[in-house]
Amino acid sequence: MPLRDLPDPGNLPALDSAYARQRPALGLGALDPAPRILLLYGSLRERSYSRLCVEEAARLLRFFGCETRIFDPSTLPLPDQVKGDDHPAVHELRELSLWSEGQVWCSPERHGQVSGIMKLQVDHLPLSMGGMRPTQGRTLAVMQVSAGSQSFNSVNTLRVLGRWMRMVTIPNQSSVAKAFDEFDDAGRMKPSSYYDRIVDVMEELVRFTVLLRPHTGQLVDRYSERKEAGVPVVPATDLASIAIAPQ
Repeated sequence: MPLRDLPDPGNLPALDSAYARQRPALGLGALDPAPRILLLYGSLRERSYSRLCVEEAARLLRFFGCETRIFDPSTLPLPDQVKGDDHPAVHELRELSLWSEGQVWCSPERHGQVSGIMKLQVDHLPLSMGGMRPTQGRTLAVMQVSAGSQSFNSVNTLRVLGRWMRMVTIPNQSSVAKAFDEFDDAGRMKPSSYYDRIVDVMEELVRFTVLLRPHTGQLVDRYSERKEAGVPVVPATDLASIAIAPQ
């Protein structure tokens, strides 16, 4: 199973609990069941800073009451390498995306762009699959790590990809500069403004996910698809028609 275990899931040494809202989406919608968040990272290095950032994000999301899954891309084949995408890792990634209500994508910046590993995962997610949509209508938070000074090339590209996959990308984002300085020997992120921004982003992701979860069906309902499928709107059952009907 290409799922990565989360070390020390309840340990948040860089979080100041005096300022943390454990239920940031309280009052925005139903918190039960727990929001389901899939996290993807873009490097296979043993000490992968995009993975370490994703692990910090997953711990925060669990603290905020979410259920999380971290996908391990190490066994993914190249697109079209296997016939009909018949590969266990591809199936697992797609099933996790269908399971999710929101996602976190974190990529290193390489040559001014997202990594090939990050793009590979997105390339294996179709817009539609057997009448189901693995990404459409889901919330998305984007993050990046850099070896040098702060940059936003990767998060900008991730936003483009999220829009292409018809996801609701939240306004906030995280870009961690000189990532090699931001983690201790155990792979935990040190207290810093970069860590605080990740807390902000995860808070916002939870809020948007809870806020939009009752409306996901409406968010992916499209005129062009109704027309192509030959499914006309029935005025008697169309709430929009009822709402604007003359008195």
